[in-house]
Amino acid sequence: MPATKKPLLDLSGLRYTWPGSDEEIRLPDLHINEGEKVFLYGPSGSGKSTLLALIGGLIQPDHGQVLFAGERLDQLKGSKRDRFRADHLGIIFQQFNLLPWLDVRANVALPCQFSALRAKRCGDVDKAVERLLMGMDLESAFWSRRADALSVGQQQRVAAARALIGQPDLILADEPTSALDAERRQVFIDLLFKQTEISGSTLLFVSHEQDLATRFDRVLSLDSVAA
Repeated sequence: MPATKKPLLDLSGLRYTWPGSDEEIRLPDLHINEGEKVFLYGPSGSGKSTLLALIGGLIQPDHGQVLFAGERLDQLKGSKRDRFRADHLGIIFQQFNLLPWLDVRANVALPCQFSALRAKRCGDVDKAVERLLMGMDLESAFWSRRADALSVGQQQRVAAARALIGQPDLILADEPTSALDAERRQVFIDLLFKQTEISGSTLLFVSHEQDLATRFDRVLSLDSVAA
């Protein structure tokens, strides 16, 4: 019999009100196991941004629980929450958020400056950077270029490599393929899946592009994650 997968993320009973708003957002429960590749979609205004901010520990819920890698993230304060996020979460932002004045290598290595745990997992950080860039099929000729000198597709691959370095528990991909055509989206998904499996990370992929959903282990809508 296959080994039972361990829970990684458990969100339950979450409610949150953004500052200056009178509307309380109530989010359905969400449970993700280690090693899963989960596709999550929802319409504009459904609470995707709030959900991502709660998982990342950028905000704390008014009510409910965020259990991440065995830690009550909703109960951590200040620098402890920031440290936990740096150690355990890799994020691929929709706009990539690369530092334009740094070259490709420095951008990918950046998480290891904020997380001793991820740097330790790498062993040799420079070699880990190279392995990930090769794994994301970015030619070495581009590695010394500034991030703002790259094409959109190249920046996307650098952003994925940065999220993956140091084997974080969870990769959170926020609309990472929205700027790509259909063929390039599929190529990127292939590369991301392979490198996520090598890193042993879990993947939560948030997108409105439902044609990608069939590639994932599990597909959830924000309206149905409690099911």
